[in-house]
Amino acid sequence: MSQEPQFIQGRYFGDIMAQPRALADTLAWLAAAGRREEVCRFSGARQWRRIVLTGMGSSYHTLHPLNLALVAAGHSPVMMETAELVHYGMELCDEQTLVIAVSQSGSSAEMVRLLELNTRSPVLGVTNTAGSPLGRGADLVLHLQAGPEHSVSCKTYLSGMLALQWLASAMTGEDEAAALARLAAAPGQVAQWLEAWQASAAQLAARLRGIRHLFLTGRGPSLASAGAGALIIKEAARVHAEGMSSAAFRHGPMEMLGKDMLLLVFSGDARTAPLNAALVRELAAQGRQCELLGVDATLPALRLPECDPQVLPLLEILPVQMMTLALASLDGHEAGHFERVTKITDRE
Repeated sequence: MSQEPQFIQGRYFGDIMAQPRALADTLAWLAAAGRREEVCRFSGARQWRRIVLTGMGSSYHTLHPLNLALVAAGHSPVMMETAELVHYGMELCDEQTLVIAVSQSGSSAEMVRLLELNTRSPVLGVTNTAGSPLGRGADLVLHLQAGPEHSVSCKTYLSGMLALQWLASAMTGEDEAAALARLAAAPGQVAQWLEAWQASAAQLAARLRGIRHLFLTGRGPSLASAGAGALIIKEAARVHAEGMSSAAFRHGPMEMLGKDMLLLVFSGDARTAPLNAALVRELAAQGRQCELLGVDATLPALRLPECDPQVLPLLEILPVQMMTLALASLDGHEAGHFERVTKITDRE
C-alpha cells in the first residue's frame, strides 16, 4: 500500500461535494407556498391506527429520526424494511394505516412490489425520481431535488433526511417558520465542514491504516448514521462494517474487538451522549481501538460543529463519507466505483 494515499476525485466524490446544493434545492422545494398545508391535510385526513415507515438500504435508515419523532408525538409507527413488509407485513396495510415509503430511485424491486400489492393504505412517497413507480404511484410525493447520483447514496441520503425532518415537523405540529429556520442552517454547515475534506480524509487515512473491520454504533436518531454509515463503507470502500446501537454492541459484539478492528461511536444528542462517551472511555482504557464522532471528538476529522438536533443526523454522515475516501485510497481504488452491484436494485 502506498504511504501517501491518493484520493481519486471521481463521480462519487463529485456527488459528495454537491451535497450543499442538493440540500438547498430540496429545502427550497419543501418551503414552496402551500406545500406544508398539502402535507398536513393528507397526513391528518384521518385518525391513523398506525403509520408504517418503509424503505431499503440507506432510505430505510433515514426513517429512524422520523420514527422517534412520531413516537414522541403519540403516534404508533411501525418501521419495517420493504422486503419484509411485502412478504410478512401486508396485513398492516389497511384503510387505517398511512404508509410513508422512501426510495431514492423510486424503482427498487421491493418498492415496485409494495405498490402492486397495496390496495388499501394511502401512501406518502419520498423519492428523488419524479417519474419513477413511487413518484407516479404514491398518493402524495415529496420530491427530493438532489439531481442524478452516480452510485453510493450521499446527496440523496442527506436530501431524504432533510425532507423527513421537515415532514416530522409538519406531522407533529411544529411551527412552520421555526422548522424551516432550524433546517435552513444545514446547507451552510455541510458546505463549511466539506471545505476541509482533503485534510480530513488524509487524517482518517492515517488513523485507519491496518483497519479491516469497523463497528459503527449510536443511539436514538444516530442509529440512522450508524446503519447508513456501515452500508456506505461496505459499498464505497469494500471494507467490512457493521452498524448497530451502542447498547447492542455491549451485548456480545464487544468480544470481537481486535487489532484490525475499530469502533466508531456517534456521540448523538444530549439524552444518551454520556452513555456513548462512557463506552469510548471504557474501551480506550482497555487499549481497544475506538473513536468518538461528534462535537467532543478527539480526532479533528471526526469533530462536528454545534448544531440543532434536527441537523445533527445530516452532519454525522460527513466524516463517514471521508472514511470511505480514506479506506479506498489505502487499498488503491476509487471510492464509490461499483463493480458487482448497480445503482438501482431491480431484483428481490
